[in-house]
Amino acid sequence: MKKSTRFVSVLMAAAVTVSLAACGNGDTGSKASDAGSASDAGASADAGSATPDAGTEASVPDGGQNTAPADGKVYNIGILQQLEHPALDSATEGFKDALTELLGEDGVTFEVQNAQGEPANCSSIASTFVSGDYDLILANATTALQCASAATSTIPVLGTSVTDYATALEIDDWSGATGKNVSGTSDLAPLDQQEDMLLELFPDAKTVGILYCSAEPNSVYQANEFQKYLDEDGIAYKVYTAADSNDINAVVQNAISEVDVIYIPTDNTMANNTETINNITLPAGIPVITGEEGMCAGCGVATLSISYYDIGYKAGEMAYDILVNGSDITTMNIEYAPNVTKKYNAEICGQLNIQIPDDYTAIETE
Repeated sequence: MKKSTRFVSVLMAAAVTVSLAACGNGDTGSKASDAGSASDAGASADAGSATPDAGTEASVPDGGQNTAPADGKVYNIGILQQLEHPALDSATEGFKDALTELLGEDGVTFEVQNAQGEPANCSSIASTFVSGDYDLILANATTALQCASAATSTIPVLGTSVTDYATALEIDDWSGATGKNVSGTSDLAPLDQQEDMLLELFPDAKTVGILYCSAEPNSVYQANEFQKYLDEDGIAYKVYTAADSNDINAVVQNAISEVDVIYIPTDNTMANNTETINNITLPAGIPVITGEEGMCAGCGVATLSISYYDIGYKAGEMAYDILVNGSDITTMNIEYAPNVTKKYNAEICGQLNIQIPDDYTAIETE
């Protein structure tokens, strides 16, 4: 059954206003660099993403100029990426591509720092960007956003790969924009349609397992919403949570003995441990539906996925509007992915003998 009207209500509920701490803004000259963080390596754009073709003029949002400012200003951008995995890598790449195309290679520098999944590293990197007086900070994923927003109330902070800004920043009374120095793009896929996909592929499933990391607020949010849709359709479910990666093996081992299919929302901890999950679910014959393509490539049979490159690219356009066009970040609404795609993992589906409808696209693998 289709529930598109319910997804609209999820998006309206999925954000609220933001409260932040302190620091300054300015031009840091040549101090930032685009050198070699691990997050740069292997990042790739999804086919059909919104990036302009090479060699053509980049579109300029909100009527801005199509060149770097005439005064020769170089914008220094700090990129705080929570950890390295394909989805976040693609968002970072999309952001950098957008700003490089809009400002020119000589108009912007990037300092990319990967926190390797450690909250303490996120806080330290955010503080470094603030003390360095960067022009703008991109916070890639939820913990990165939380740390960056806590570190400054003046430097513009754009988030990406964040599911629900209201949950991440403990905001209520949402108006569509934060009213503070934070905005960005969301990776929230239509959860009602993900539940439709699960029922389409596994109509005889009696019990669904919902697996996520309890330490990630946006995963909790998605899991709670997904349960509502299962309740509406009268589908039984059990919830399985891991506090961190050390718990995953035992939790998944427990789940495969009790459920017919597992659903994993977008979750950084799970995304970083898909091999562990697949090594348990595949031999047991338990299919997994995931919230995004990167996880599906590692352990899933299918996903209704957004393009992380696209939401990163959109965040880059938002950054241009702030830096060059003077747009007020306090009034900028959170942006969502324009398209979703049904995708499947051909290898795992083949091993589990699962027949996939014709309107699904196979995930490209190396």
